[in-house]
Amino acid sequence: MQRVKFAHVFIAVFLGTAIVGAALLVNAKRPDVDTRQPSANHVKATGKCAECHRRETSAVVHQYETSRHAAKGINCLDCHKALDGQNKLEHKGFVIATHLTSKNCAKCHKTEYDQFARSRHAAPAWAAVAGSKDFTAEQIAHAEKYHKGAVLRKANALSLLEGPAAIRSGCASCHDVGRPNSDGSIGSCTDCHSRHSSSIALARQPETCGQCHMGPDHSQLEIYSESKHGVLYNAQKSQFNMHVDSQKLSTADMSVPTCSTCHMSGLEGNKMTHDTTERLSWFLFAAKSDKRPIFDRAQVEMKETCLKCHTKAPIDKFYDEAEAVVAATNIKVNEAAQIIQKLRDENLLTPKPFDEPIEFLYFDYWHYYGRTAKHGAFMGGADFVQWHGNYELLKMLTDMKHMAAELRAAKHRSNVKGQSDAEGQSND
Repeated sequence: MQRVKFAHVFIAVFLGTAIVGAALLVNAKRPDVDTRQPSANHVKATGKCAECHRRETSAVVHQYETSRHAAKGINCLDCHKALDGQNKLEHKGFVIATHLTSKNCAKCHKTEYDQFARSRHAAPAWAAVAGSKDFTAEQIAHAEKYHKGAVLRKANALSLLEGPAAIRSGCASCHDVGRPNSDGSIGSCTDCHSRHSSSIALARQPETCGQCHMGPDHSQLEIYSESKHGVLYNAQKSQFNMHVDSQKLSTADMSVPTCSTCHMSGLEGNKMTHDTTERLSWFLFAAKSDKRPIFDRAQVEMKETCLKCHTKAPIDKFYDEAEAVVAATNIKVNEAAQIIQKLRDENLLTPKPFDEPIEFLYFDYWHYYGRTAKHGAFMGGADFVQWHGNYELLKMLTDMKHMAAELRAAKHRSNVKGQSDAEGQSND
C-alpha cells in the first residue's frame, strides 16, 4: 500500500516539475518586455493605472469607475493588453496596444462582434467612402455574402473630388465604424458605446445614432425627433431605465422606443442583435429602392417589436402607406434617371462625374430628397415626407427638365452656328 502511495507522489512531483520546466523554457523564449509585464491582479490590487491617470486624464478614470466593466471587476489591462496583430507599446512597465479595436472587445463579446461584422455598419460603411482597396480578400468575401456589391466597389467619386482633408474630418468620422484594422478586425465598438464608460445607455440614446444618421442624405435623427416616438421620448426619458441589461429589457424600463429599440434590442423576449440590417425590409438608401433578400423575415421581426405597443391592424396600415411612398418615389427617381441617361446618349454630358450642374441636381434628387421622403414615411415624419421630400422632388424634377431643354437648345445653336460658318467658308 505504501509503495502505491509513494508511486503516486513520485509521479505527481515528476509531472509538476516537468510542467514547470516546460513553462520556464517557453517563457525564456518570450520577449523580455512581455515577461516583465505585471499581472492583471497587480493592476486591480494596486490601482496602478489610476495612480497616474487620475492626475493626467481624470475623466477617463471617472468614466471607467462608473462603468459596468468596473462593477464586474474588469480592469484596464483586460482591455488594453495587446493582441496578435496589434502594435505594442511599453508603458510604465506594462505592454499595451497602441490602438484598441473591436478585436479587444470581441474577446468577451464575440457574439455581438460577429453580428456587427455582417452588418452594413461594418465593411460596407468604410467601402462606401474608400472602396475595397483597404480590405483583405477574406474580408471582402465575408461582407459580399451579406451585402453583394457593397464592398467590392470603387472609392466614392464625390469624396475624391472633395479631397483628403474633407474625407479625414468629414466622411471618415462616421464611416470609420467599418474601417478595417491592422489586426484583421473590422471597425470600432466605441463609436456607439464610448471608450471608458462602455455604456449601453449611451448606445440607446437617439443622439448617439444621430452623430452620423443626420443631415439631408439620411435625416433619421431629425425625423425621429419630429415623430410621435421622439416627442414622447423627450417628454418621458427621465423615467426610463436606460442601463438595464439587453436580455432583460422590458417596456417597463423603456415604454417609448429609440433607434436601438427597433433595430437592435431584445425587447421582452425578442431576439437581440448587433446587425442593424436584420429588421430592414427595403433598400431605402438606394436611388431605386427594392426589397432586401430577407424582406419577409425582416418585416416580421420589426413588426414583432411594434407589437409591444401597437396592435396588428395599425402596424399593417403604417407599412402599407410607407411602401406606397417608396413605390411613388421610385417612379419619380426613374423619371429623373431617364433624363440624365438620354442626355448621356445624346453626348450632352461628359463621362466625368460631377463636372456639370445637372449631375449635382440629380444626385441631390435621389440621394437627399428621395431618401428623405422614404425614411420619413417609415419613421413617422410627415414633414419629411412632404416638404423635405416630395415638394423638393417635384420642384427639382421641373428644374432638371428645364436644364435638359437648355442643353439641347445650346447644342442646336452650336450646330446651326457651325453649319453657318461652314457655308460661309464654302462661299469664300
